[in-house]
Amino acid sequence: MKYFDADFFNDSKLREMEDGAIEFNVPAFRDNRKLVALENGGLHNPSALVFKSSWNGESKISKRKSLDYPITSSVHRPSKDEDIAFMSIMELGELIRTKQVTSRELTDVFLRRLKRYSPVIKSVITVTDDLAYKQAKEADDLLEQGKYLGLLHGIPYGLKDIIAVPEYKTTWGSKTFENQVLDIEAYVYKRLKSTGAVLVAKLVTGSLAYDDIWFGGRTRNPWNIEEFSTGSSAGPAASTSAGMVPFAIGSETAGSITYPAARCGVTALRPTFGTVARTGVMSISESLDKLGPFCRSAIDCAVVLDEIRGKDAGDPSSREVDIEDPFHVDITQLTVGYLDSAEMEVVNVLSAKGVKLVPFKLNYTVESVQSILNITMDVDMLAHFDNWQREGLDNVYEAQDQWPVELRRARLIPAVEYLQAQRARGKLIREVKESFTVDAFIGNATDWELVCLGNLVGMPVAVVPTGFKSIEDPPKSGTRRRTTITTGIYAPPDHDHIALALAMAYQSVTDHHKQRPPIDDLGSDNDV
Repeated sequence: MKYFDADFFNDSKLREMEDGAIEFNVPAFRDNRKLVALENGGLHNPSALVFKSSWNGESKISKRKSLDYPITSSVHRPSKDEDIAFMSIMELGELIRTKQVTSRELTDVFLRRLKRYSPVIKSVITVTDDLAYKQAKEADDLLEQGKYLGLLHGIPYGLKDIIAVPEYKTTWGSKTFENQVLDIEAYVYKRLKSTGAVLVAKLVTGSLAYDDIWFGGRTRNPWNIEEFSTGSSAGPAASTSAGMVPFAIGSETAGSITYPAARCGVTALRPTFGTVARTGVMSISESLDKLGPFCRSAIDCAVVLDEIRGKDAGDPSSREVDIEDPFHVDITQLTVGYLDSAEMEVVNVLSAKGVKLVPFKLNYTVESVQSILNITMDVDMLAHFDNWQREGLDNVYEAQDQWPVELRRARLIPAVEYLQAQRARGKLIREVKESFTVDAFIGNATDWELVCLGNLVGMPVAVVPTGFKSIEDPPKSGTRRRTTITTGIYAPPDHDHIALALAMAYQSVTDHHKQRPPIDDLGSDNDV
């Protein structure tokens, strides 16, 4: 009992507890596991305990409103495929709409890049050639018939390989599930298919959505290929950074969007919890998991979020969120805080754009933020991979110091302590809500305390590239490799539009997000 921090029972009580456990508890445990735990991954039988992140209760959405996108005009097709590969969704969409390029041609460009760079960057699990060409033809045929479905019509993209697509492997990045094919069409894939977007690849997830190690190796950072990408949305971040896809969908439970986006220097959005339904997606934690876009810009993130958001019956935590239009936000009416960790260039740029910037700090008394996150995530994950552990499959897991260790430890977290952690989480949320006296705040996107807090609360954050610095110990002959600098723009739950509007304002007068990694020319770095 000491491992449960409950070694206060005398011997007679312990014998009584043992008898009761044998007679009542263990049979109930086994009955419940037979009902819901024989399949791994948490794809079915979601928990009846549902976390809602909204601070304003449930709002009734009478009619879904689309965003009022800015008009993109005078876009001309570049002569080089390299230049096409780094165009934004808005630009590519205009090329498609005006028939300067076909979806088939775009698909060819990105399939070639996926096959060329993936062997080095190790960011792709499955290239979906046949499906891509089929969807590209459908998009081109519709346009010939005068039917244009919107900005994602004919645009190639990639999905993190925890997202199920029928007839293709969904490996979860694990050698145990390397040949798994799920007859499930994930909600987010359905949404993107309905927009006319073209799936070109299932991208790397760290094994069982933990870090950047998977059964095929370890995903690298295109800006510095001696480094690894970090975070389990490694494939979406690295592939977007390298111009292998215009955008990709990743996921976050605790840092898996923010960390790889920051490392690989791409713009990304971790949306408010519940904004995008997770039906058909491998689950770590039903109260923490979120799906979000990796893109070239904050505008592109807004475009993708607008298309993938929504509620689905298969995900009880999902909500039909009435997202306000980030393109109509008057940023001069906003008060934005900045933490000590904020990149001051962002503060200065937004101040020059008319935003009121003030020093800020989130005040809360809960000191166990990181342990609350770990208890919640690990117990939930173990519930979804109970059978995996019981069958000893953790023994062949790719990184033995990761899930195997954490989930063995999770066996020793009693239900009462899990619930105490959720009560402490509730206290944290109330204190953060009371302390959130600004419209948004700017801070480090990868500070672990802030990553844990943001995910426990369910708040959105836009990750924004803000510059570059020299790599550590560069070769004497010089190098084009760089370390990326990023920042996070955080907003209260259901205020993703504020984070996006501020990110768009910053990117309207800077070009860090438009820079291209040196994947073809490292300089004289011939040993790399």
